[in-house]
Amino acid sequence: MPDDILAGASLLVVDDEEIVRDFFTAALKRRRVKAVTCRDGVEASETMENISFDIVITDIRMPRMDGMDLLKHILGFHPTVPVIILTAYGTIEGAVESMRTGAFDYLQKPVTDLEQLDIVLRRAIQYRRLLVENQQLKCELSDRYCFDKLVGPGSEMQRIFELLATIAPTQATILIQGESGTGKELVARAIHYNSPRAKAPFIKVNCAALPEGLIESELFGHERGAFTGAIRTTRGKFEAANGGTLLMDEIGEMPFGLQAKLLRVLQEHEFQRVGSTESVKVDVRLLATTNIDLKKAVAEERFRRDLYYRLNVIPIMLPPLSRRRDDIPVLAYHFLRRYNRMHCRKVERISNEAMRYLSSAPWPGNVRELENSIERAVVMCRSDQIELTDFFITEELPDLGDRSAVSVPEIQSSQSLTIAELEKQHIIRTLNANDGHRARTAEMLGISIRTLRNKLNEYRCSGENL
Repeated sequence: MPDDILAGASLLVVDDEEIVRDFFTAALKRRRVKAVTCRDGVEASETMENISFDIVITDIRMPRMDGMDLLKHILGFHPTVPVIILTAYGTIEGAVESMRTGAFDYLQKPVTDLEQLDIVLRRAIQYRRLLVENQQLKCELSDRYCFDKLVGPGSEMQRIFELLATIAPTQATILIQGESGTGKELVARAIHYNSPRAKAPFIKVNCAALPEGLIESELFGHERGAFTGAIRTTRGKFEAANGGTLLMDEIGEMPFGLQAKLLRVLQEHEFQRVGSTESVKVDVRLLATTNIDLKKAVAEERFRRDLYYRLNVIPIMLPPLSRRRDDIPVLAYHFLRRYNRMHCRKVERISNEAMRYLSSAPWPGNVRELENSIERAVVMCRSDQIELTDFFITEELPDLGDRSAVSVPEIQSSQSLTIAELEKQHIIRTLNANDGHRARTAEMLGISIRTLRNKLNEYRCSGENL
């Protein structure tokens, strides 16, 4: 631990005994700590209205306002300031009670072990820093996910933002639907950080990424010995999200047998850990996302009808980027600024030819694919302006030749093609350019391998030789 961790720290000492105040003033001065002293809690609370402190050391027994009342005041109005309680021999029980209330630590009077004092103060400073950093991160997250920070000036997205502003403060369950890459998780986080639960946990679970045998334990937790390898009792995602928001990503992939248990949690607000018979009550707001047609899944008996209706209290359908072409220039410059900062570049603009390409491309991977393309162009750009060639890396596209697969004239001359046909051409050409490598193709398109596989199966059924 660095020796200067205490240097420059500000500390408030509150005690009705002058000798105690003088002791701390002298001891802290030698440690280059700025010390202010007060005689009781009333004086201390008034002082804290005008001066910020890193630590407060306070006696328990004082006239007018005692240490416990001062502790509660600080917890309410200055929650990032750790409080250390001073206790005499006969008031240890009071010190223990103060710890339960929220005090950081306690010291027994008279304080004679200066090494122990150093240890406690250093730990308190570190704790204070963690609290401040955590508070700053929460503020940054809240600011990042404000609705006015979600990019989409087009009328369709503006209608969605108006809906989000209406439903975010409520407790309603929300089903967010849309193709892969349309920003479903971003919308879910914006709902959470604009709700009364913003300071509580936001927990995400990807239903498609968990093996069927583990998803129940992941959601509800398990008791020690519930199955092989369960060496300790473990909380699930619902308990971790208690008081906050749980996002169930790709909920359409949840095993059919587990859907009934999820429905019970939504209705009863309680569940049982795997291997337990005791119910655990939780207060969780559920948000769910899916890129499959849940109505069709219900009709095919792959998804429970009652769960679908319980999830679909407030449905939000995010449009694909192909229906938001007016948003593309604004999104492009938004990502340009982001990746300029990230990669320490100074790219100022996008050429007209490059912007025509961006505005005309099919974007099967939606906003995620557009973002990937802008990042690639920022990294490859050799001047202050992105050109069309900056979107493509020769080594990745060895067979493109004159780049006819992506040239603006070809896209613009395909006015008779539907968006679905343009998307199909774009996916197949990207796959061929990557020599059939599906993982690399999916990454370039900004879609999951599963989505790519489904698209290719669809094209095979329509007669494509892939």
